[in-house]
Amino acid sequence: MNGEDKRQSVRVDSRIMFAVHHVSKDDFVRIKQDLDNGISLYERPELSNIRTFVGARAALERLKERDADMADFLRHMDAKLNVLLKKVDYNPSLLDKLTLQEVNIAGNGLAFWSTKKYVRGNLLEFYIVFPADNTFIACFGEVVECQPEKAGKEDRQRVSCHFKLIMEKDREEIIQYNFKQQGLALQRRRLEGT
Repeated sequence: MNGEDKRQSVRVDSRIMFAVHHVSKDDFVRIKQDLDNGISLYERPELSNIRTFVGARAALERLKERDADMADFLRHMDAKLNVLLKKVDYNPSLLDKLTLQEVNIAGNGLAFWSTKKYVRGNLLEFYIVFPADNTFIACFGEVVECQPEKAGKEDRQRVSCHFKLIMEKDREEIIQYNFKQQGLALQRRRLEGT
């Protein structure tokens, strides 16, 4: 295993904002062709409001460093506007699909728990938001393994996927996030040990 493979295989279990949905082979081929022709994964219409949301959040974080009161005021205004927009727009957005859940993630793939049934070979699109800095990642993967488990009253499965289509900058974001999470875990262990 070379150095880059080792970096990509660093895995962490983390609670992140996450959504997943099945993608047909035809849609996947079309999106891959668009990417090969220089059209970013993020230029699709279905991602427009998430890009706006994440961009606004990132701008507010930068503003917070210079003027915390103004950033706080604008954050409240943004929340109020979102509430008002939800009252007039009844179509669920991608933001409504994101839920905080446990995901095992690495630069080369991820695994998640689901009550929905998937099978080996399914193509899936993932939406990932790292809560600490509002990093948004859209990528595609293929199911490589499903392990069923009985959890309480509901049947669920651990769905393991390998990334098939991911922007390299997004892969690097995942790798850096994982290194940061591992560093925080080591700090906690040291503090608990003293």
